[in-house]
Amino acid sequence: MKNFEYFTPNTLQEGLSLLDNYSQKAKVLAGGTDLIAQMRTGRVQPAVIIDVKKIPELNRLEWSADKTLHIGAAVPISTVVNFPCFMQRLNILYQGCSLIGSNRIRNRATIGGNVCNAAPSADSAPALLCLDAKAILAQCEGTRIVPLGSIFRGPGKTSLAPNELLMEIEIPAPPPHSAGCYLRHTPREEMDIAVVGVAAFLVLSPRSKVCQEARIAVGAVAPTPLRVSQAETLLSSKNLSKEDIEKVAEKVSESASPISDIRSSAEYRKELLKVLTRRTLNEACESLNILI
Repeated sequence: MKNFEYFTPNTLQEGLSLLDNYSQKAKVLAGGTDLIAQMRTGRVQPAVIIDVKKIPELNRLEWSADKTLHIGAAVPISTVVNFPCFMQRLNILYQGCSLIGSNRIRNRATIGGNVCNAAPSADSAPALLCLDAKAILAQCEGTRIVPLGSIFRGPGKTSLAPNELLMEIEIPAPPPHSAGCYLRHTPREEMDIAVVGVAAFLVLSPRSKVCQEARIAVGAVAPTPLRVSQAETLLSSKNLSKEDIEKVAEKVSESASPISDIRSSAEYRKELLKVLTRRTLNEACESLNILI
């Protein structure tokens, strides 16, 4: 590693002032599981590291009165997955977060870091997209709230300004009569990156088994994690059936633009999309007591 300056701000304003001052010369450290590896290989060589772990606002983790979950960008993933009621209320995100690295990595890594690293294969991203998560971004001039999906611009690229900090991820309470599932395929069961990841989330009409809303998001098959709106509309106002799910699986595969690399061919990724879309939708249906 090249020499760098290291700062540990204790307040949000102090951290934002450092970011404002050093801007593109600086990198933010929350867990560091990605950043440190990138620095060791020379992929990034920041002149300044700003460690945000001591900033109180970035360590917020609580349910608000309306059951919205607020996750500070510096909260370790292991703390999130063990938070009371997290698995019951947001099982789809619990499934994604539980697959990130090993126990030791989850003790350091953060969901905020998983988002800001902007890897197309990020396991938390498809679930967050299905849950309509929002990102609270801060800079010296103030804060703004954006849909989480708008952060992703490409592999390793985000829409954050150089002097802007991800402060918190806000996840609204899922609607009644809803359920979701996240699944991925990896060559190894643990400590591997998703070849393909799929999240599916269904909302039923209150008085029937009709699908009121479907949300489907995918990872590792495009430059960014993304929602597949073309497939979602195929389930709207439908009594779910095997035929509908098969059409959706085909549409999800058609909508993707995967690459071939050392880990998988594009053709194999497209086939995996069909398989995982079927499985996630079937598991969501099972959770809602829908027999297909």
